[in-house]
Amino acid sequence: MELHGQLGHPVIDSDGHFAEIMPVYFDYLKEVGGARLVQRYQKELASSTECMIANMHSMYRWHRMSPEARRADVAPRPPFYGSPARNTLDRATAMLPRLMHERLDEMGLDFTVLYPGMGLFAPHHDDEELRRAACRAFNMYVADQFRDYADRMTPAAAIPMHQPGEAIKELEFAVKTLGLKAMMLAGHVVRPIPSVARKAPVEISRYAYWVDNLALDSAYDYDAVWAKCVELKVAATFHSSSYGWAHRSTGNYQYNQLGNFAETGHVTCKALFFGGVTRRFPALRFAFLECGAAWASALLSDLVGRWGKRNRQAIENYNPVNVDRKMLAELYRQHADQRALEKLNEVMRAEERLLENLEDPKTLDEFERCGIKRPEDIVDLFVPRFFFGCEGDDPTIGCAFNQGLNAFGARLGALLSSDISHWDVPDMKDVLHEGHELVERGTISAEDFRDFAFNNPVKLWAGMNSDFFKGTTVETAVEKCLRSSGSNC
Repeated sequence: MELHGQLGHPVIDSDGHFAEIMPVYFDYLKEVGGARLVQRYQKELASSTECMIANMHSMYRWHRMSPEARRADVAPRPPFYGSPARNTLDRATAMLPRLMHERLDEMGLDFTVLYPGMGLFAPHHDDEELRRAACRAFNMYVADQFRDYADRMTPAAAIPMHQPGEAIKELEFAVKTLGLKAMMLAGHVVRPIPSVARKAPVEISRYAYWVDNLALDSAYDYDAVWAKCVELKVAATFHSSSYGWAHRSTGNYQYNQLGNFAETGHVTCKALFFGGVTRRFPALRFAFLECGAAWASALLSDLVGRWGKRNRQAIENYNPVNVDRKMLAELYRQHADQRALEKLNEVMRAEERLLENLEDPKTLDEFERCGIKRPEDIVDLFVPRFFFGCEGDDPTIGCAFNQGLNAFGARLGALLSSDISHWDVPDMKDVLHEGHELVERGTISAEDFRDFAFNNPVKLWAGMNSDFFKGTTVETAVEKCLRSSGSNC
């Protein structure tokens, strides 16, 4: 490809996709859990009887519901027409690893990390037996399917996160037994609200849930999972959706789809930050995929701004104890109109009542777990730790590299995420060209594109495991990048 030859650096795709051949996958699921589990899995796909969230339950059976029933159940319209159809070559490419391997040059991709289609849901099944078996079977399936093509492709393992123990067990199996090196962790867990679940029947309790962000006020301490990722030298990447709990149009799939990955990433990212995970595990890298970078730029700015006004010292500006009530009353008398003046006593009593419910001083510093001493610390805890998958045609990639926009001139870890095999890519041959159009239009520079397509992926994947690209077609270029100390990596 002519464009690729002009770049002067390899192109690493950090979020391609493939389409599972489900009859083959079911063979693995049968091996893990027997024919009974295959039947249960197929039944769940058909009815979603095990689904915790009522709206997700409705989504799976949306096509069998009348318009009136969809409205009554607030059933979100599910994804449809999600894979190539007219472009039959691309459809076959999504399904067949050998064909995808043969066509990577045509796409302008030197290496790609591949995420699943149906496998995206595997870590989110509510039933523990089915969830763990579905992930185990999926990981066995992808390890076998892509083993012969490791020089240019590697699949991500599916890791359930309902409990730390199951996550650790599957991480160890995926890495130590199967030899997988990219991990897709569930980005959240939807849990029943205990007080409701104890009292209400299942059909009602499905409507009362909360979203566990895994790091702040979680049902479990996930530090053992983050520590295991560091031990195994794998990045924690997330590709979960907020479909069903944040997006609920009964008739418009695009309404439900737009922004859903970004909103899910936002939930998990700020929890990891406020929970002090990036402080406690400085070596660990996190990636939020298919979500863009504009929200990350906004979040970083918000964190810096909020810390400036609500750090432990600044928060005292708003502590009711510090109100000079004598001055307040005097100013009130001087400047209030007659109607307001008649309410002076009530106003002052309300001021006194504020002192009855003062906050516990130990809970005032909401940044305490981060150990922040100066605003620059926020950038240090955020920028090197977090990476953000951006599709090549997304113009907001420019936010990641806009040093005039980002706090303290930060450059965020935007990653080329091709999304091949999905409807976002009408023709796989156009992936590199679409991304590079941002350079041609002046949205980003050639240096930005190099970071986007090469340097940042190296920082994410090889930053956790220096051997991640060993034996691949990009090994030499990555080693050179890792040895450099300047802007090349």
